[in-house]
Amino acid sequence: MAAGKSTTAVNGAWVVFEDEAGQSITPPRARTWGRQGSTPVVRLRGRGSGRVSMVGMTCYKPGERSRLICAIREYRGRKDEPKGFGWTDCRGLVIRAHNQLGGPIVLVWDNLRMHLVAPLREFFEANAAWITVFQLPTYAPDLNPQEGIWSLVKRDIGNLVAADLGQVTRAVKRKLKMLQYQPAVIDGCLAGAGLVLDHEGDGCQESE
Repeated sequence: MAAGKSTTAVNGAWVVFEDEAGQSITPPRARTWGRQGSTPVVRLRGRGSGRVSMVGMTCYKPGERSRLICAIREYRGRKDEPKGFGWTDCRGLVIRAHNQLGGPIVLVWDNLRMHLVAPLREFFEANAAWITVFQLPTYAPDLNPQEGIWSLVKRDIGNLVAADLGQVTRAVKRKLKMLQYQPAVIDGCLAGAGLVLDHEGDGCQESE
C-alpha cells in the first residue's frame, strides 16, 4: 500500500477497501460452551434454502472517522433473481461511497473477474478525476481490512439457529449496522491487515 501514498496525498483522498462475502442459512463454525469431550451439535431445517450476499467497503482517511459502507441482497432461488452482486452493483456502490465520503477515493480490491470487466474500466477512466483503482495481489485476503469485518459478522452469527433465510439476513444487517457506529473496530480491521494510517503522507502503509 505504500505505493499509493503519493496518490492519496495529492488528492486528499479516502482509501477504500472493497470485498464481497456470502452466508447461507447454515451458520459458520464458531466457538461456544459445552461439556468437556462432548462437541455441541446444532441441527437446522431449510438447508440450502438461499443465500445472503454482502458487499462492503471500509473507508479510511487521516483526521476523519473511519466508515463502513455496505449492501445486502437475498437470493432465494426464484426465476430471474440475481444470485449476487454484479459489476453494475459495484459501480453503484463506488458512486455511493464517493457521494457519502464527499471527496476523491482510492479504491483497493481484489482481482475478481467482475472487477476487471471492460465497462468498469471505462467508468474508472471516465471518472479519473475522483477515483484511482489499485488491485490487490492474487488471493491476498489478509491485506484487505474488509475481510476483518466479514469475520466479525460471521463470528456474531456462528451460533444462530435460523428458522429461515430472512432471520439470517436480519442478523447480518443488525451486526453491520452496529459496526458502522464503531469506528475504533473498523480501525482495528486495518491494523489486523498489517496496515496503519500514515498521517504524514495521508495514506496507508504497512506496519512494521
